[in-house]
Amino acid sequence: MTMNRREFSAALIVGAAASFVSTRGLAAIAAPEKARNIVLVHGLFADGSCWSEVIARLQAAGLNVTAVQNPLTTLPDAVASALTVLERQEGPTVLVGHSFSGMIVTEAGVHPKVSALVYVAARAPDAGEDYTAMARKYATPPASAGIVFDGDQGRLTEEAFLRDFAGDIPEAKARVLYAVQEPFHKALLTGKTTQAAWRSKPSFYAVSTEDRTINPDLERFMARRMGAKTIEVKASHLSLISHPDEISQLILEAAGQRG
Repeated sequence: MTMNRREFSAALIVGAAASFVSTRGLAAIAAPEKARNIVLVHGLFADGSCWSEVIARLQAAGLNVTAVQNPLTTLPDAVASALTVLERQEGPTVLVGHSFSGMIVTEAGVHPKVSALVYVAARAPDAGEDYTAMARKYATPPASAGIVFDGDQGRLTEEAFLRDFAGDIPEAKARVLYAVQEPFHKALLTGKTTQAAWRSKPSFYAVSTEDRTINPDLERFMARRMGAKTIEVKASHLSLISHPDEISQLILEAAGQRG
């Protein structure tokens, strides 16, 4: 059977698409390289201390752990901070992001030292994708209404922080976390990733099923799209604090230390 030029071109396109899907799937399910280094990045309404519970567990497992202090100014600034820490690592490194810092993981994760990516209730855009437009396809999470601005700096009100950001954390502990909340700059939210590391690196995702900061169905969509090994945790947006065992185990799996 012969094909005309249009049919031949269409066949090439279909074949290329099938090859892309196959390659993406293989990248997602490939066994991650064994890593001793873990780099953690925090998102909005937080600082590096939000990883304290996870850090202690990973250190007890013998891993070298560093938490990046995200400047929350612009996406390029935030990526640069993560890259500076990645450059200091010796050998394969798992890059982990919570919430907004999934943008950083997606961009900085192409660094050659990064062996695997872990997203914890995190944004996971494609290269050049408008995350805000994608998020609008899902019901707006309640925390969005609790963001207030002082000039160019945004933060969560205490009520929204306790109810919608840290809803499954004891109130006394949540108030301590609220006290160290770092304000973010409006310019941070305008940045778009130029690369999508999850297209070439083994990826893992922890969905927070009770999340009131990012819609859980959006989290599921992003995890499914990247072909990530996915777990679901009955937790608020701060699963890394309320469920540190589950999050630590997922990171250990990404580091080739279990599973």
